[in-house]
Amino acid sequence: MKVSVVGVGYVGLVAGTCFADGGNHVICVDSDRSKIDKLRKDELPIYEPGLLEIVQRNVKAGRLVFTTDLAEAVTDSLIIFLAVGTPPAPDGSADLSAVLSVAEQIGRLMNGYRIIVMKSTVPVGAHKLIRAAVARHTEHKFDYVSNPEFLKEGMAVEDFMRPDRVVIGTDNPAVSEIMKQLYAPFMRREEKFLFMDPASAELTKYAANALLATKISFINEIALLCEKVGADVSMVRKGVGSDSRLGPAFLFPGVGYGGSCFPKDVSALIAVGEQLGHSMTIAKAVDEVNQRQRKIFADRIIGHFGDRCPHTCLAVWGLAFKARTDDVRESPALYGVQRFLDAGIQVHAHDPEAMPNARAAIGDRLATFDDGYEALQGADALVIFTDWQEFRTPDFERIAATLSQPLIFDGRNLYDPALMRRMGIQYHCIGRPQGDA
Repeated sequence: MKVSVVGVGYVGLVAGTCFADGGNHVICVDSDRSKIDKLRKDELPIYEPGLLEIVQRNVKAGRLVFTTDLAEAVTDSLIIFLAVGTPPAPDGSADLSAVLSVAEQIGRLMNGYRIIVMKSTVPVGAHKLIRAAVARHTEHKFDYVSNPEFLKEGMAVEDFMRPDRVVIGTDNPAVSEIMKQLYAPFMRREEKFLFMDPASAELTKYAANALLATKISFINEIALLCEKVGADVSMVRKGVGSDSRLGPAFLFPGVGYGGSCFPKDVSALIAVGEQLGHSMTIAKAVDEVNQRQRKIFADRIIGHFGDRCPHTCLAVWGLAFKARTDDVRESPALYGVQRFLDAGIQVHAHDPEAMPNARAAIGDRLATFDDGYEALQGADALVIFTDWQEFRTPDFERIAATLSQPLIFDGRNLYDPALMRRMGIQYHCIGRPQGDA
């Protein structure tokens, strides 16, 4: 099929590349010329494991093209995916201005029937606004599809190639079959295609992300209670996660969730409810717990050093909101680092991929190191914010010998408190008995 994808951000680039790998001819278009120029040079605007190889393979095969020419994309494609950003507005709702602008342009450029597919996360009811925006500028027939993405950063290629479900929101059965054919190389199980109306598809995306965020906030709240009563959250997590009705996924305590999806989508769900006079009580609590969790962790570290903060240096491992990505949007690590800096603490930071983005967000006050052990030099403690694989089994003897004192604050519960105690490392984690030496 001939497919175009408008927007080469995280979702658009992964979707367009994978569709091309499925044998389709795909045009990826973006108004940001610098992004397109980099992609034409095999330089990705994001870090996503495995993506570059697929981009190179499909560009070489002639199935994947990058351009700034929206007219080329619209006139040469049957299916047009919208993967344009929907950032949060000041009130927490999703800002649809970029999406509606692109929809109007598509209407002006259409030279025949098209299927317009919304891949970005948009609030319930957006399908009406987008349809109207296109219809105002064209006399050609078109169909609209809500096709939300469920990609995990760091696992996006695998998630797209082997999805656990494909949600297709359309009122036209013929379009459902076309979409099913498009996804056929990636989804062989008939029952995993979920067909519904556009409004239900839109809400499915928000409900899914809000529920996952709820599990994270819930286990974080339980972790704090564990500290009060002397329980071990790792044991509680296993006990709860072994229930087949609940499962263990997303029941990992830490410093809170971040990234481009959960914070934005929970806020947007709250805003939609407010606009309709329906208070999203649980979603509000989820957001409140998440904000509190990152604050408590930062407060704990700042409080430990107290009046010594202006004379303290912290080594920070992890700046991305999660492992296997360079995304620092709403990262608990950046929140913590900013708090440390504001308290007068010097920060030596290391992250395998996210340091350029972190420096762009925080500025020159952040000192970054390409080697994690170099970041320990002159530091009084090590703070873990991100669960990168390379942080899981470090050289503890080297850490203890390099720090001015053997002290670790672990925001991801990566290490065994008993092991830390045996090694003489003062260890502070979340929701578990502390391993003070």
